[in-house]
Amino acid sequence: MGKSKEPEKPSTAWQGTYGDMITLMLCFFVMLYNPSEIDPTQLATITQSLQMNETESTSGGLSLSAGRLSDLGNNINSLPSLEKGKSLGLAKKKAVSLFAPDIKSNKITITSDERGLIITLASDSFFEEGSATLNIDQTRDTLLRLSEFFKSPEMKERRFRIEGHTDNTPVPFDSAFYSNWELSTARSTNVLHYLADYGVDENQFSVAGYADTRPKFSNDTPEARAYNRRVDIIILDEGHF
Repeated sequence: MGKSKEPEKPSTAWQGTYGDMITLMLCFFVMLYNPSEIDPTQLATITQSLQMNETESTSGGLSLSAGRLSDLGNNINSLPSLEKGKSLGLAKKKAVSLFAPDIKSNKITITSDERGLIITLASDSFFEEGSATLNIDQTRDTLLRLSEFFKSPEMKERRFRIEGHTDNTPVPFDSAFYSNWELSTARSTNVLHYLADYGVDENQFSVAGYADTRPKFSNDTPEARAYNRRVDIIILDEGHF
């Protein structure tokens, strides 16, 4: 009588497919989170779960209940950089709302880059051509709103830099300024003087003048040169103090 054949062991190939499916589902739900509102503890848990699924395809993921990663999440949540990043986001929302009339009239634009939040004053709205004297009658309300913004509690621990910029047109021969370097620096300094008159803390500010060395656009057209003539007030990110 022949020897009976032993049954083959069940295939485990499905486990790889199952692990891939779970990973894709987790990625899908991660994408649904609003990055500005995601809980750091949950984010750390999801990340750890994905890492475990990549190395151990036969095991399930971690639940999102508080566990041994809670302390990690709490530590992440308390990092000063994240707290400052969150407050900078709130500051941008407040600035967009507060300066809505100035944005609508093209006196101000609000952007951001690696340095922080940038409030740009259009020089042609604030200064006469070749002058560093503020058009206070036309810009008083805007300057008041700026001062109130910088005096707000959200800005108490912040640092600011006021940067003056010109286009590449040389100053007139009879100008009070030797070059665009002096003109750009005088404009940024005068903006600070007016803000200080309205009660901002000068110790939180620094000033700089860059002449035409940092244009936003090429100086080939009048429109581009108008954009390049500006004063930037930067709410500095922590790494650029």
